Formats: sequence, C-alpha cells, structure tokens
Amino acid sequence: QLQLVASGGGLVQPGGSLRLSCAPSGFSLDHYAVAWFRQAPGKEREGVSCISNSDSSTYYADSVKGRFAISRNIAEDTVYLQMNSLKPEDTAVYYCAAASPITTVQAMCGGSTIGPLYMGQGTQVTVSS
Repeated sequence: QLQLVASGGGLVQPGGSLRLSCAPSGFSLDHYAVAWFRQAPGKEREGVSCISNSDSSTYYADSVKGRFAISRNIAEDTVYLQMNSLKPEDTAVYYCAAASPITTVQAMCGGSTIGPLYMGQGTQVTVSS
C-alpha cells in the first residue's frame, strides 16, 4: 500500500498564504500523477488541483484558479500546493493522492483514474480571523 504524507496546514487569516507538501513514504512520486483534494464538514470532496507525471500539465478547480499553484520538485520527490489569498471558504481538510496511469489531470481531479487512486492522510487548513 502506497503511503502519502501531507503537511503544512494550519490556521491563517483571510488573505494569508500557506504551502502544503505531499511526500511519499516507501515509493517515489516520479511515475505518479498527484492530486490535492479537500473536504469541508458537510460538503462533498472537491478536487482542488492536479499535476501529471508525464508533461507536468496541471488542472485547477475554478474556485482556486489564480490563487493556488501546484508544483513538483523532482529532487525532493515532493509535490507542493501554494495557496495564496486564502478565503474562509477554503477551510477544509486537504488530502494529497497519487495515481498511475491517468487519462487527464482534469479527470483525476474529478476522481477518475486508470490506476488505483492512493489517498494520503489529510492536513487541516483553517482560514479565519
């Protein structure tokens, strides 16, 4: 079973920034596309952003476009989610996930992959004054 470790969450004021990290345990992310999902209490899981392993193509949900940026550091074998201009509605538990192969990053963010989707544990992000 592949394991992913998400970190970097916390409490931040509206307008602030956080950077989430997703690191693998016991395997390499080299050949995996990576997704960030979030789930707020009482709401469905939402695909926030995804990045492919082949051409580094990316996808962002409309709710975060222009504010969040996903990136992959190959040397560190880590995927980051830089979150800027945070809003109270961004409050949620954020999860990273990996899969290979995938069809498109948009499909992955919708929860559809060819290979199994491995979900890591979450990190809480709270945006509040």
